[in-house]
Amino acid sequence: MALKVVVLGGTKGIGRALARRLAARGDRLHLLGRDLAELATCAADLQARMPSGGQVTWSACDLEQPQAFGAAVAEADGALAGFDTVIITAGLFATQPKLEADLAFTQRLLTVNFANTVLFCEHLRGYLLARGGGTLCVFSSVAGDRGRKPVVLYGASKAGLSAYLEGLDHKFRASGLKTICVKPGFVRTGMTEGLPEPPFAADPDQVAAAVVGAIDKGTPVIYAPPIWALVMIVIRNLPRFVMRKIGF
Repeated sequence: MALKVVVLGGTKGIGRALARRLAARGDRLHLLGRDLAELATCAADLQARMPSGGQVTWSACDLEQPQAFGAAVAEADGALAGFDTVIITAGLFATQPKLEADLAFTQRLLTVNFANTVLFCEHLRGYLLARGGGTLCVFSSVAGDRGRKPVVLYGASKAGLSAYLEGLDHKFRASGLKTICVKPGFVRTGMTEGLPEPPFAADPDQVAAAVVGAIDKGTPVIYAPPIWALVMIVIRNLPRFVMRKIGF
């Protein structure tokens, strides 16, 4: 049976690759984002990829405007006549030096990546549970698995988000809410353009393929590419004195 999917962040990078895969297999889509013109362009591209010529809808949602979250959920509900799956890839990123030099942007990043994303998820949790369940797939990061020198602040925002998603899964899985926490490593997107490329870098479509599989199976945590699960086992178990010496 085709899914009815709401995607926040589906016009760029991994989100767009995910939306294309879902459209190509016939799932219904409603896009959320800040730029309506960009959403319209992306929707037209997705409609052209759908096997049955289905309509892709869109409406406004900005993670920096939490007062509008309720309206965004209601619009998505109306457009799809009810939805069962939500994917959230949107968020902010900056390097550690930039964040240390710009505390105003740091405040924005911490608020968007943790507090406001959690608030939006809470709106969605209530909606999906009221319908008997569904899937909430949210992008965190391997950066949240352990405090590390290059990603102190960004990693902290993702650590909080990962902890929230794990707790949500523990509490509500039995009630029908499947929470999926996606932890990508370095992915070649506009967000990472110009940064030194580490080992195990991936393209958006590689990550998208793995995430679609996780959504279908209800996998609670997915590292993408999968090699990052092994890498982070090592990193999580390194002694603190070693972590202070290395640059990773």
